[in-house]
Amino acid sequence: MSSAAWSPSSWRGLPVQQVPDYPDAAALADVERQLASFPPLVFAGEARKLKKMLGKVAAGEAFLLQGGDCAEAFAEHAADNIRDFFRVFLQMAVVTTFAAASPIIKVGRVAGQFAKPRSAPMERIGDVELPSYRGDIVNGI
Repeated sequence: MSSAAWSPSSWRGLPVQQVPDYPDAAALADVERQLASFPPLVFAGEARKLKKMLGKVAAGEAFLLQGGDCAEAFAEHAADNIRDFFRVFLQMAVVTTFAAASPIIKVGRVAGQFAKPRSAPMERIGDVELPSYRGDIVNGI
């Protein structure tokens, strides 16, 4: 799909995989309306700036430091945890900057694993079939 044909709802016309079933279409529509009313998490200028900085990484003029948890739970998502993540991440960037004598492009992921894609709605463990865990945002704790 070209960017000219993009719209907030254009994804609905594309094949979608690894998405949970939402049996209550009205509740889903309510949540989508609420989310659409929120400001963006990332602004266009930030995305353009990152794209330019990643070009420097691709050209060998900078290093990319990417970090984040591989599994997160709502119970662990608190101000102290976020602060501690950023502290360690920035310390890593300082050490890497010194060691590499090169700019470090920092990309952190916070709350990226609240939802987990799965290839099937159910999984089998031995003789037991269970719903696939899709993260706290879908399944709850």
